Amino acid sequence: MEVGQRITAEVIAVDCDWGRVLLSTAATEDRELWLFLKGLQPGEILSGAVAAIESFGVFVTLDDGPAHPIFPGVGFITFPELSWRRFEDASDVVEVGQRVSCEFLHFDTWNGEARLSLRALQPDPFATFAASTDVGLILRGRVTELVPFGAFVQVADGIEGLVHLSELARTPVEAPEEVVQIADQVSVVVIGIDVERRRLALSLRQV
Repeated sequence: MEVGQRITAEVIAVDCDWGRVLLSTAATEDRELWLFLKGLQPGEILSGAVAAIESFGVFVTLDDGPAHPIFPGVGFITFPELSWRRFEDASDVVEVGQRVSCEFLHFDTWNGEARLSLRALQPDPFATFAASTDVGLILRGRVTELVPFGAFVQVADGIEGLVHLSELARTPVEAPEEVVQIADQVSVVVIGIDVERRRLALSLRQV
């Protein structure tokens, strides 16, 4: 594209504060794709097959959608939307060619793709855990990660809680390594459950 070149584009946003209009040439160059994406509604369930697994997410070829002119699929799932559970690699959750059903989140007008969620159609293990767990309950778990402000402990399948630095020992410590190491089995007590933010606070020193 060059300065002075005439183009045909669709207005996709208006920024009144800056006095700018955001245009898309893709909307006119690939009309079939654009009309398909514009017709999708948040919460709609879409089916397809995993087309490619990349370091930044997963592309999905949708059954009822057209091909994408650039990407392997018109659907895209970011890593956080793949699963409620912790995983090291996207291939731990899905594989190329696998059939999937996802919830449509929104139309990414920048990339011309449908942002999808695989985990939205799966039960949230944290909600189930929180419904059957009370503050004060003592649990057994495994240390999975050490961070400057504490240690994460897995107390159930897909459920991890934070033991803050101040809750690691009765005496002050400067680093979690002074008390625990990764893979240690420890007993912890539940001191806080935040269902909305999906956060579990644990204490080692109070056990």
